[in-house]
Amino acid sequence: MTTLALLVVLVLSLLVAPCTSKAQQPTHVHRIGRLTGGNRSPDPNLEVFRQELRALGYVEGDNLVLDLRYAEGQDERLPALAAELVRLPVEVIVATGAPAARAAQQATTTVPIVIITLTDPVGGGFVSSLARPGGNITGVSGPSAAFIGKQLELLKDAVPEITRVAVLLHPTHPMAPPIVSEIARAAQALGIQLRLLEAQGPSEVDTLLAAMTRTDAEALLVPPFPLFDAHRHRILAVAAQRRLPVMATDRRGWVEEGALLFYGLSSTAHYRRAATYVDKILKGAHPGDLPVEQPMKFELVVNLKTAQALGLTIPPSMLFQADEVIR
Repeated sequence: MTTLALLVVLVLSLLVAPCTSKAQQPTHVHRIGRLTGGNRSPDPNLEVFRQELRALGYVEGDNLVLDLRYAEGQDERLPALAAELVRLPVEVIVATGAPAARAAQQATTTVPIVIITLTDPVGGGFVSSLARPGGNITGVSGPSAAFIGKQLELLKDAVPEITRVAVLLHPTHPMAPPIVSEIARAAQALGIQLRLLEAQGPSEVDTLLAAMTRTDAEALLVPPFPLFDAHRHRILAVAAQRRLPVMATDRRGWVEEGALLFYGLSSTAHYRRAATYVDKILKGAHPGDLPVEQPMKFELVVNLKTAQALGLTIPPSMLFQADEVIR
């Protein structure tokens, strides 16, 4: 081979090598943890979260791994589950609700945490302010306890004749005191007597269900405690047996499975926004610089099939007000 030919080969090899090296670079796989006190199944919000991540370019099995941790209504398991996610390690932890957020906060001060439906993140000591969180936590906050009064009001509007309402309570949950205070205030204004049915944890759910069968209440309100979401099939079954109209305040799955009413946050919108926060953090944003968003949209859903089964006539004004009517 001539000197000129050797020179040409050398030049071509130098030009091609960087392209080949670049083409062979492995795709970076992002690892995201999700922590919740709820159930593994059903989990409709997870698919919403996945869909939004896909729209943002993150595909499981390609450049994304989702590590899912569920406490199944047992909040005492959350610290260990959060520690597992930190050890993996994950790049971001998405935490739903105050107990999950607290467990993640205690597990790490460096891994970014995206909160969802966390009521009063400033008062709870999670962030310095909504505009400038300042630490490793940001996300989408939940409503104040005041919204529970609106739920009781809507239940009374739907079934005007009720005077006694049972309320399921998880007394050790951080939101229990303000929720009880707000429900008591609203009940007094509406002329409603409350029947508080408590469960400290999963081991007391059977006792709570037995109390439901004996209560003289004419309706049931279920505040947004993950403990009860983990047992919603059984709760709704007892409510149907007792012919109690149910106002669900967490997850539309309740009303889709037989509760009469749902009034609460648009969980779909919250999980889509959470995916946006994750995307920003993975692209280099610091969580302390990302303002915490406050809830903007509440939904009212009426299950007309349940109303008919209970022999109830929902006022036309409520049907007109509803975001969705299940027929």
